[in-house]
Amino acid sequence: MTIPPKAAAATATMLWGFTYILTTTMLPPNPWFIAAVRALFGGLPLLLLARDLPPKAWWGKLIVLGTLNNGLFFGLLFIAAIRLPGGVAATFQALGPLFMVLLALPVLGAIPSKAKLLAVVAGAVGVAMVVLKGGAELDFIGILAALGAALSVALGGTLIHKWGRPSSIMSLTAWQMIIAGAELSIVALVLGDIPESLVMTNVLGLGILALVITALPFYLWFTGIHGAGPSAVAPMMLLTPITAFVLDAVFRGAVPSPLQAVGVAIVIGSLFYGQHVDRKAFRPAHHHAPSERQKSQGNA
Repeated sequence: MTIPPKAAAATATMLWGFTYILTTTMLPPNPWFIAAVRALFGGLPLLLLARDLPPKAWWGKLIVLGTLNNGLFFGLLFIAAIRLPGGVAATFQALGPLFMVLLALPVLGAIPSKAKLLAVVAGAVGVAMVVLKGGAELDFIGILAALGAALSVALGGTLIHKWGRPSSIMSLTAWQMIIAGAELSIVALVLGDIPESLVMTNVLGLGILALVITALPFYLWFTGIHGAGPSAVAPMMLLTPITAFVLDAVFRGAVPSPLQAVGVAIVIGSLFYGQHVDRKAFRPAHHHAPSERQKSQGNA
């Protein structure tokens, strides 16, 4: 049974929403180590299943994609999570869909419609209402890291839509993670960000992080991008902070305020509206090619 592209992307983003509560309850306080484990052990199972070596012409692209979608994204995401309140970091991550829509012009040569931009901006505002708490102190480096993480994964997803894939989606996903894992391992070793010991809870948490919150959702995410395009799946990114908020409410007793409830409604509404306008979200950036009628008139 084949999962529809948009459903695959939605499932992926909801699984990513479990990252925050898992990090605070089951993982050691070593962000670069966690990022390296997440990439390496998220990619290895997929690589064993794919058993595919990309063509030589694709290695340069894989390095770029692996760095953007996993290496930079994971590293900057954990920096932001450390230096910013969780709600603030999640709010900045909600800018990812907006970045994907804006990147469509320089990368894909497509101009986003006003309706599509409105849907994504409304969703980002809704997320801000849900997760942003008053009086939060903002760290400049944390802000840059959060913005960089959102921009990195948005550019990576857009490039996948532009370049396609060398073979299977599973192989593409696996090799990106392996490349990122190697990069992040070097960073963790250089910075000495390695835990002295791990308890069983840490080991179990790392396993869940690598397999359930990394390998599976990234495979689903790239399936969504390849099948529906980046503009169609971009609004699904807003489900990540919403999922994280719901988990906090269920497991930590954080009762949503009326403002937060309105924010949830805005996000859901923006997702539906974004899908409604998706078919007419873009128009070609160039219109200089003559029609067949013009060609015939010119040859007359």
